[in-house]
Amino acid sequence: MDQTAHLLAAYDDQLRTDAETTGALAVRVLGPLHLATFAGGRGFVTYRDLGGAGPTTIGALVAEALDHLVRDPAVTRVEWKTRGHDQAPGLHDALLEHGFRPEEPESIMVGAAELLAVDVTLPVGATLRRVSTEADVRAASAVQDLAFGDPVSDERAGDLLRRLDLDDELELWVAEVEGRVVSAGRLEPVPGSEFAGLWGGATLAGWRGRGLYRALTAARARSALRRGQTLLHSDSTASSRPILERAGLVRVSTTTPYQWRR
Repeated sequence: MDQTAHLLAAYDDQLRTDAETTGALAVRVLGPLHLATFAGGRGFVTYRDLGGAGPTTIGALVAEALDHLVRDPAVTRVEWKTRGHDQAPGLHDALLEHGFRPEEPESIMVGAAELLAVDVTLPVGATLRRVSTEADVRAASAVQDLAFGDPVSDERAGDLLRRLDLDDELELWVAEVEGRVVSAGRLEPVPGSEFAGLWGGATLAGWRGRGLYRALTAARARSALRRGQTLLHSDSTASSRPILERAGLVRVSTTTPYQWRR
């Protein structure tokens, strides 16, 4: 088995279904699907594979999964997470038929944490630290929203604060310049696995290209290694993928989230 196939097998075996629904308020198993409801009105659909199902069966699964999740009036949106290497005939059309809309595909990047745990020279006046206070978390969340071109969301900040209060091992890291947060990212260790996830890495436009993202990534990689987790994974945009590739992480597949909103 070559490196890419080995890493993809580890990703499929360790990071799908139960690993993705940690912290859910409720999870129902429907055939191959895991249907999760999270705080804040978010429904989520995932699976290890679809068991060789054809278009008719897949269409029925989409309909039943959505019906189950939206019976809960608190659920305002549902994400169906697809992977490019899955055998899923008719899934795209079935999702569109039931009101889901695809977002931009991202690259699934996987590799050894030690490849990213390197020394990075910071710009003058820049510092890194792990944060957990409400003010710091809200500042970090706002930077991530602004960097991705989204409105600043109290809901997303509140979700981060709830997770930190639950102590689900989430780590939030920031880069600051003269006391101002300009870059942020999360480390999400996956219990019972070799993996930790790199999520939400974002830098304000005026500070890109100065090594802050690489430095935050290195800090999170070192933290993962201290925890005993030797592999990292990330769903990467076109801007962050080259940084991870240069460090040695491998693109093992793609993922496209499909979103339904009430």
